Amino acid sequence: MFTKSKQLGRGRGIVWLVIFCSTSLVCAALSASQPQTILFLGDSITAGYGLEPSQAFPARIQEKIDAKGWRFKVINAGQSGDTSAGGLSRMDWLLRNRVDVLFLELGANDGLRGLPVETTRKNLQAIIDRTRAKYPEVRIVLAGMKVPPNMGRDYGQRFEAIFSEIAKKNKTALITFVLEGVGGVRELNLPDGMHPTPKGHEIVALNVWKVLEPVLKSLALKE
Repeated sequence: MFTKSKQLGRGRGIVWLVIFCSTSLVCAALSASQPQTILFLGDSITAGYGLEPSQAFPARIQEKIDAKGWRFKVINAGQSGDTSAGGLSRMDWLLRNRVDVLFLELGANDGLRGLPVETTRKNLQAIIDRTRAKYPEVRIVLAGMKVPPNMGRDYGQRFEAIFSEIAKKNKTALITFVLEGVGGVRELNLPDGMHPTPKGHEIVALNVWKVLEPVLKSLALKE
């Protein structure tokens, strides 16, 4: 820009500089006016399997945010059947757009398939690492999960432990069990007994909001 300005002469160079500065200020202003983004990366629970998108808990979270008057935009990247490996494989594409808060809800399908606990741990850690490498200031909320008793007591304990261990290692916020009060409650799940009804998603949203609200509040105060 400045080389070209010199070639055009001093008078034109000043014009180019003014245009350059004005455009930069406009771009900065437009960037500042954009809402911060919350990426919900998860499986069928996040996707709202069997329901309308507006009934899934991420949409309920957006309603709570709007009621506060906070400037955050929820992006639902839930995909039914996704494993931790599946989520990791999507990260390069998902991170093309800025992420200010990552809500990570993956691992349940790993557990249901009896996949090695260490594999799930490595995939979740890689998702966190890749996100922070691209956006160092990102805030992360990790959603803990449990597996049914038929997976065995030892496996269940080791599986549940990875979430608190990852949260502690990475200093992320943690929801101990995102389906608390919903999992195993017949009337709050669809006939398959695994996926929450609209009422179930309302309770999930409350579980999420208890942990997510303080994170968003701290970011909102910085604006």
